[in-house]
Amino acid sequence: MAVSPVPSVAAPQGHDADVIVVGAGPAGSTAAHHLAAAGRSVLLLEKTAFPREKVCGDGLTPRAVVELEHLGLKTPAADGWLPNRGLRLMGGLDGGRRVRMEVAWSEVSDGPAHGLVHTRARFDEALARHAVAAGAELRERTSVTGPVLDERTGQVVGVRVRRVDEKGRRVGDEQVLRAPVVVAADGVGGRLALALGLHQRPDRPLGVAVRTYFRSPRHDDDWMESWLELRDKPTGSRPGAQLPGYGWVFGVGDGRSNVGLGVLDNTAGAADLDYRDLLRRWISSMPAEWSFTPEQQDGPVRGAALPMAFNRTPHYTRGVVLVGDAGGMVNPFNGEGIAYAMQSARLAARSIDEALAAPDPVARERALLTYPDAVRADLGGYYTLGRVFVALIAHPEVMRIATRYGLPRAGLMRLVVKLLANLADPTSRDASDRVITALQRLAPAA
Repeated sequence: MAVSPVPSVAAPQGHDADVIVVGAGPAGSTAAHHLAAAGRSVLLLEKTAFPREKVCGDGLTPRAVVELEHLGLKTPAADGWLPNRGLRLMGGLDGGRRVRMEVAWSEVSDGPAHGLVHTRARFDEALARHAVAAGAELRERTSVTGPVLDERTGQVVGVRVRRVDEKGRRVGDEQVLRAPVVVAADGVGGRLALALGLHQRPDRPLGVAVRTYFRSPRHDDDWMESWLELRDKPTGSRPGAQLPGYGWVFGVGDGRSNVGLGVLDNTAGAADLDYRDLLRRWISSMPAEWSFTPEQQDGPVRGAALPMAFNRTPHYTRGVVLVGDAGGMVNPFNGEGIAYAMQSARLAARSIDEALAAPDPVARERALLTYPDAVRADLGGYYTLGRVFVALIAHPEVMRIATRYGLPRAGLMRLVVKLLANLADPTSRDASDRVITALQRLAPAA
């Protein structure tokens, strides 16, 4: 949403803001910035206080860099933004041989030729402060306890909130904040959506990610590294089955590496998988000189769910717009969430801005309904392909064959990286771009 900053206007009579945004993660802060820059009064509510931890790989692909450019947010190295050149793929083949392949972003992206790494503790705060600079009002330690409904229409016309103390306990009296539109950016738990009866869809994939930090000489590696050889525990003389997921090693640039893994959670046996033990066993295979040892570990292992492929819909209902993880926007091909959280928020802000300019409630509702159509048009076909991909790699033999025969082929892997990172250019005449674009157009945007 390209807009020129203009002075914010006062909230309409009887309201506390034009828009209330619940959650100041990447989706919420992005929506707040775009709307505030368009002159809308925005309340951005965050139940914790910055800086705060979030489970993430901290890696940003060129798609996320594009969204940062839409925001006009600068990313200087002096502020801890570490550029990376591309994706390094690591995989084990039969016989114990390991294959390494590097695919530069410049080879597969017609946009920015670099990605970034920035810890979520710093990233989320940078986006929230950027929204404030555009005119949004940020209220930290403010917990949303539920929606406020219009008794006549059933529309959401605001939220109930309570203050939160430093220990995360709700304190003080409940207050009511009102706005014509509410943005649910409250993450995978989606409490606001749940209060409206919007549950996660069982026909959509879900992943689990766990990660920690290590002090390591690899902290300034300028490649995002993915390992395609996660295995379950061996049984007897048989090696463990290859799991549908990957491990990562991302240098943070501050003396630490972010080391973690992501695995599909809706596959046979996943419920019994000890993800923290899997991370420990995988890390134990790393070279000693990398210092991924208990003595060099910096912080606990933390985990989080990855809601994929629109796993909560509809994305608009009764005055509430769902963005980011609350709407299940994570890419099912690679578990990337930040770029899609920001993209969905940008699209939502455009529809909300048009709705607030509408002359009557009917026109406002019509404008808000353009948001789910827009996000489905942009991502629906791609996410349908992703669900097919998820169903295939759920079979260990498919993962084994793909790793064994795919990794050694540079041309094929460039196409795969372009597909996994959603970097195909629909206007390009490149063969791989044309193949991926055609597949997305053929896939139903469900």
